[in-house]
Amino acid sequence: MGTPQGRWVLLATVLGSSLAMLDATVVTVALERIGADLGAGFSGLQWTVNAYTLTLASLILLGGSLSDRLGRRRVFLVGVVWFALASLLCGLAPDTGTLVAARALQGVGGALLTPGSLAIISASFSGTDRAAAVGAWSGLGGVAGAIGPFVGGWLVEWSWRVVFLVNLPLAAVIVAVVVRHVPETRDPGAAPGLDWTGTALVVLGLGCLTYGLTAAGEPGRGTEVVLWVCAGVVALVALAAVQLRSPHPLVPPALFRNAQFTATNVVTFLVYAALGVVFVLLTLQLQVVADYSPLAAGTALLPVTVLMLLFSARVGALAQRIGPRPLMTGGPLLAAAGLLLMLRIGPEASYPLDVLPGAVVFGAGLTLLVAPLTATVLDSADDRFAGVASGVNNAVARAAGLLAVAVIPVAAGIGGDDYTDPDAFGAGFRTALLICAGLLVTGALVAAVSVRRPLGGEGAGPSPEGVRLDVEQCLHCGVSAPPLHPRPPAGATGDSIGRTR
Repeated sequence: MGTPQGRWVLLATVLGSSLAMLDATVVTVALERIGADLGAGFSGLQWTVNAYTLTLASLILLGGSLSDRLGRRRVFLVGVVWFALASLLCGLAPDTGTLVAARALQGVGGALLTPGSLAIISASFSGTDRAAAVGAWSGLGGVAGAIGPFVGGWLVEWSWRVVFLVNLPLAAVIVAVVVRHVPETRDPGAAPGLDWTGTALVVLGLGCLTYGLTAAGEPGRGTEVVLWVCAGVVALVALAAVQLRSPHPLVPPALFRNAQFTATNVVTFLVYAALGVVFVLLTLQLQVVADYSPLAAGTALLPVTVLMLLFSARVGALAQRIGPRPLMTGGPLLAAAGLLLMLRIGPEASYPLDVLPGAVVFGAGLTLLVAPLTATVLDSADDRFAGVASGVNNAVARAAGLLAVAVIPVAAGIGGDDYTDPDAFGAGFRTALLICAGLLVTGALVAAVSVRRPLGGEGAGPSPEGVRLDVEQCLHCGVSAPPLHPRPPAGATGDSIGRTR
């Protein structure tokens, strides 16, 4: 950490993780302007969000495996360049179809660069330097998450296209730093093959389900919706069968033999389904109904980021002492109460009176939840599965948001051009909030019933110290999805990790 190269490595990884994080933040703020400029219906806005999430959720596990086998630096570089080129296509998109296709390509780049960011740090530093580097990465990433809404809102007020084009100079800086200063690392113990069949089935299953559920909001497509949904279910069932027989499965079935790991992922699915919808619809509600500017709408939930940045480490330590169940139960209940407070957001909503109370309570609930959830996932898996366990949990969270953004607006009656009609959208927004609050309450009940074992108990995976390091220092991305846990190269310990070539 005290060397120039160490600081360059930290800079490259922080900028890389921030590239994907900031893009996700500002795109939701830009949706209203995108729809108005391109003449998109609400389904077009759904796909602007979901096309990126679909490819990212489907390929993120493959991206981690490719990094281990081919080199973390190499795959990270490919991901950054890919992401930048896709961003250029997004910024120049003449219509909604082109934008959606470019967003899907962005997700591919995100799946390549996201797993590599923290893994490069883990493999490049050792001992106390690694802990310090991970802490700095998390803290600086938290700052990036905090300022993202300000920057994004300002850019959107200028032009929504700049939201994507600003990625190009940032990517150029990352590439220059990585090429010159970041060492290559690999995992010599990585699986000899890649599960291409499993990856294809994930893409097919989630893609068909998302398309069918999104189309459910359009009149006259009932039969087509059923066919697409059935095709998605069949593909995911086939995925389960393939994983049971694969010599190098994308998702090791042994993970789900642990009841607590399975229960934690069910909680993850329910909670992050609600979060995915809230973050999309709230920014639209504030702009369409409450007549907020993009900057004001983008920063409305800043208290959530601030609370998580300030208190997640302390909550992680508390989970070590009292166990995860009270926090994983109380957190979603408190977040649900925050959503109920947000029902007050309507025409001419006052930020201090109508928006801030709900944002603070919602943020407090997420702060109580994310650290214990991450710790429980890691604690439930054997050491050898720590990386893939957190990858599965991250993918479950993103898939939950993907499917929820497709189906909950339809269930709430939002479709067509409703996002341009304050009365129609406001009514749908309130219904959607009630559905999301129900998902959070259900997640709390699952946690209360199913999460039993204290952290570091018998049969646990990583040691309490290892779980504490991951939970307390790797939380800046917890709003989008639980953090990824990097796996150091097999057989590499101490200083040798930093020299693995």
